[in-house]
Amino acid sequence: MMKLALSVRIAEAACKTKLNVPLEHLVDLAVAHGYSAICMRASAGGIGTPREELTRMRELIEAAGLRVSMVTADSDVPINNDQGPNSLRDIGPSLEVAELLGCDLIRVCLKTADDIPWAVRSADAAAARGIRLAHQCHTTTLFEQIDRSLEILQQIDRKNFGLIYEPANLLLCGEPYGLSALEALAPHLMNVYVQNHRLDPAGPEELETWCRGPVRFHHLPVWEPGGVDFPAVVDALQQIGYDGCLTIHQHYAHLMGPDEAAEKSGAYFRSCGGFDAD
Repeated sequence: MMKLALSVRIAEAACKTKLNVPLEHLVDLAVAHGYSAICMRASAGGIGTPREELTRMRELIEAAGLRVSMVTADSDVPINNDQGPNSLRDIGPSLEVAELLGCDLIRVCLKTADDIPWAVRSADAAAARGIRLAHQCHTTTLFEQIDRSLEILQQIDRKNFGLIYEPANLLLCGEPYGLSALEALAPHLMNVYVQNHRLDPAGPEELETWCRGPVRFHHLPVWEPGGVDFPAVVDALQQIGYDGCLTIHQHYAHLMGPDEAAEKSGAYFRSCGGFDAD
């Protein structure tokens, strides 16, 4: 059975470097709405956070009966800028954040072929401490498209380096994201992110992709039809036997408050079936 995780991103400011509400409030929401874990980002706690504060955060989360499912330890990774891969040149601080938060999975970023050897070295350093590294299916990275992602994973060739499946980014890149995609990605799957986009040439949002240029779209709540087919995604995840976290990763700050987002997102995915009842 899959487990629901709540990303702090649901209450993140547009700059991706701070939260609009305290972490304590998000922990309370996760407990109230039956989530199993919190997905942490540097906006809540990362490489710039004092050790004692990270320890306090872990105690807060674990005292609530939750765990940290994944850590994105610096803000450049989710901003996906040219500095995104820098943590691979010095993975030690990110490993320390993960250890202090009691987590064994870190999100990283690769933008060019030059980043691949550093990913190998970082994966080896992480393995020595029982930690895994994962890269999100994401625009303007080496993991935009499925076939290219599999090629890069083969080049890295480390059991503790895998993938965060994220169907909305695959949709933006014109890639399949259903059962055939998940069957190909299954051996490398370490986490699942969900957010919702609807493609529209006249849409208000735009993201650059390397494979098809700029793509315009609408941000939608995960339960709103017309974007990603989430019932099919959940069914496909069950068919491949995925039993890890499905993480509510939607940036909701401009759509609604975190209370409504946490409640309705959790209820929606539970209605799709296949989740532990917490």
